Amino acid sequence: MDQLVPTEKYSPYRIFSAEEWAHFRADTPLTLSAVEVRRLSSLYDPIDLDEVRRIYLSMSRLLSAHVEASQLLFNQRKVFFRAGEAVKTPFIIGMAGSVAVGKSTTARVLKELLARWPSSPKVDLVTTDGFLYPNAVLRQRKLMERKGFPESYDVGALLRFLSGIKSGRRDVRAPVYSHLTYDVVPDAFVTIDRPDILIFEGLNVLQTRELPQDGKAVPFVSDFFDFSVYIDAEESQIHQWYIARFMKLRETAFRNPESFFHRYSQLSEDAAKAIAEGLWTNINLKNLRDNIVPTRPRADLILRKGPGHRVEDVALRKL
Repeated sequence: MDQLVPTEKYSPYRIFSAEEWAHFRADTPLTLSAVEVRRLSSLYDPIDLDEVRRIYLSMSRLLSAHVEASQLLFNQRKVFFRAGEAVKTPFIIGMAGSVAVGKSTTARVLKELLARWPSSPKVDLVTTDGFLYPNAVLRQRKLMERKGFPESYDVGALLRFLSGIKSGRRDVRAPVYSHLTYDVVPDAFVTIDRPDILIFEGLNVLQTRELPQDGKAVPFVSDFFDFSVYIDAEESQIHQWYIARFMKLRETAFRNPESFFHRYSQLSEDAAKAIAEGLWTNINLKNLRDNIVPTRPRADLILRKGPGHRVEDVALRKL
């Protein structure tokens, strides 16, 4: 049973076309300019002002309602517990989806829209890339060809970070990742200091693990989320985007001699495309099928993209 089929009687989602979804923006103001949207989008995941109007303003309005409800519940719990100066915890939004599907652009646009609410909340964005094991560790464990798979992440560090954020701690550090060197940057961190909203973006943030037989608590990364988003597209479409992105990077970032992938810029176009196809088939496609797509039904909101990275359908979990 496909739980996302609109006609499915038992689906936990309500499905909307992009046009239907756009109407839910109501009077939400457009606070981004065309220039700012171009800056937030990437060469490999284009987005324009029309797409912001169609999809992201309604998302912003929906999330505003969820954040307000969370704050109301927080205040009610303070009364319930007769608490004094209880620390308000950040509202955490998890964002999942395949490589090349456009998670980073969505996260950046959403961050800017949320930060421009009238209340001017403090919004931070962290990706899971920094929580990958360093390449030296991955090589030692023979996991370099499974980079991005669940076992390639330091789950303990991920959970400690999110636990610190959700506990309202100050100056919680997240490790930094370099896409140029394709590795975690030694002794480099970004400090997150009690934001109102945190967007946590990564391939497998909705991933679960095996449950213990004795019933002991096993925390998942998603246990710390207040809301989750999954960026979806047909497998064949993601494949095309991945190959196109690789070939563009071959002409740009890979030209840098310090790039981990510099050697690919020296290859002929046909040879480089063959490498890209191999990386897709042997690594990214396996990760998509085995680990990423199975987490899709755990999301609160699913954006389904079509050609040109345009969202065609939106699935919202029923309350």
